Amino acid sequence: MQTPASPSTPATAVPAASPAPASGAETAPEWVLSIACPDQGGIVHAVSGMLVSIDATITESQQFGSPDTHQFFLRLQFRTHTGEDDIRAALAPVAERLNMSAELHRADRRLRTLVMVSKAGHCLNSLLFHTGSGALPIDIAAVAGNHEVLAPMAEHAGVPFHHIPVTAETKADAEAELLRLVDELDIELVVLARYMQILSPALCERMAGRIINIHHSFLPSFKGARPYHQAHDRGVKIIGATAHYVTDDLDEGPIIEQDVVRVEHRHTPAQFIRFGQDVEAAVLSRAVGWHAEGRVLLDGHRTVVFD
Repeated sequence: MQTPASPSTPATAVPAASPAPASGAETAPEWVLSIACPDQGGIVHAVSGMLVSIDATITESQQFGSPDTHQFFLRLQFRTHTGEDDIRAALAPVAERLNMSAELHRADRRLRTLVMVSKAGHCLNSLLFHTGSGALPIDIAAVAGNHEVLAPMAEHAGVPFHHIPVTAETKADAEAELLRLVDELDIELVVLARYMQILSPALCERMAGRIINIHHSFLPSFKGARPYHQAHDRGVKIIGATAHYVTDDLDEGPIIEQDVVRVEHRHTPAQFIRFGQDVEAAVLSRAVGWHAEGRVLLDGHRTVVFD
């Protein structure tokens, strides 16, 4: 506690201290570099040397060498005043020599995202909330649905809603409209937030690694429109959800995140649904966030997730 000045002694004004100047490393832009290449000696040394050459300071580093696929994965965050073109120029010879695939982006990047929905709103609501609060590094450019039920939810959040009805006869036209939105809005990620339509192999191939789906199942897998009722009938003890990349193999794409919740014989199907929806929303939000931050690297039909 500050002691007040004595009445007999005039208080002396002390000028406020000037803030210490931030160092160059602290004020430099921060970047994310994600790398995958065949496992071999000297990878970390080569990448570190490249960072030294551009006067970079590493702020986060994670790595993994897969004993199964013999691939090496590295995710780095670093600060540097060096511009993007010069960073890429410094990285290019290293990437070529080590047969390396690499992704570079600003750490403060917000991924332009299109959310696809049908009638269930719990996952969309979670994505809108976490994006609006700043917890997810994405910008939801639009919401598209094959029903109009969730239009008010999107519009309340200030996000445009596009109704794209789908029937067996109009499926090709609907996918063409979806791709038009992707191109027009410069979409980098599509999220299927309980979108109850199967995407064509052609669309899955064009958007490979850029579509994330939430599947309402962990183990065992109950397919169809009433999975929680099936789980209740079978007397399961856990229910859960799986977020994965979409491929032309239905619900078989590389898994990004999973979670479960315990259930008991006394729980009703309605409680199963409520518990399951909470898990779905949480799992999908985590998967989207990790993807946007460059924390998910593909390893064949699996993923490496640097959380």
